[in-house]
Amino acid sequence: MNQTIIQERSGLNQFYAKVYAFVGIGIALSALVSALMLTTFQDVLVQLMLNARIWLIVTGVVEVALVIAASNMAYKNSPAALPIFLVYSVINGFSLSFIVSLYLPGTVLTAFISSAALFFVMAIVGIVIKKDLSGLGRALIAALIGLILAMIVNIFLNSGLFDYIISIVMVLVFSGLIAWDNQKIRYVYEESEGQVATGWAISLALALYLDFINLFLSFLRIFGSDD
Repeated sequence: MNQTIIQERSGLNQFYAKVYAFVGIGIALSALVSALMLTTFQDVLVQLMLNARIWLIVTGVVEVALVIAASNMAYKNSPAALPIFLVYSVINGFSLSFIVSLYLPGTVLTAFISSAALFFVMAIVGIVIKKDLSGLGRALIAALIGLILAMIVNIFLNSGLFDYIISIVMVLVFSGLIAWDNQKIRYVYEESEGQVATGWAISLALALYLDFINLFLSFLRIFGSDD
């Protein structure tokens, strides 16, 4: 095999490893904070649950602001991108504890394992597939916007069946986005000729982190529909 090709593959693998290192750190932080809230700080969580809606709204607004800020900083390759991403992961872990506390431990574990398994499969698909998934990705983003609107409508309808259907479609949408986001890692590396700024790694990691978290929440609603 040509030495140049070997070096290119090695560099691409290192870039994948770098992106997934950030993804792993983000998920680990969220899981740790959520676990601490559900165990060590359980009494605090119980008190906060009395005004859960307010806390979820506040953290939701903060999280959206942090995602936008992290994305902007990442595109500018600013050193602030990583700390913002980590702070977002911590706050998201806090808000996840409110949601996870509503489900049985077995349901949470099943949802997590299912999410990890599907994420792994779709990541491999995105890495090895040759077909350009950009068109599919744009269609999935449009579908996601529609699903978010449907979820807002369901807040007023409060339909369990509608929520169940939305969750299933969410799993399909985020499965496709996982494949697309993994393919983008290769495209970014190739377009930059291997000279990829750290900001890009953080931006891609943030996208994959969001894919995983939303996949987990979708599975949680599906498996926890009877809890």
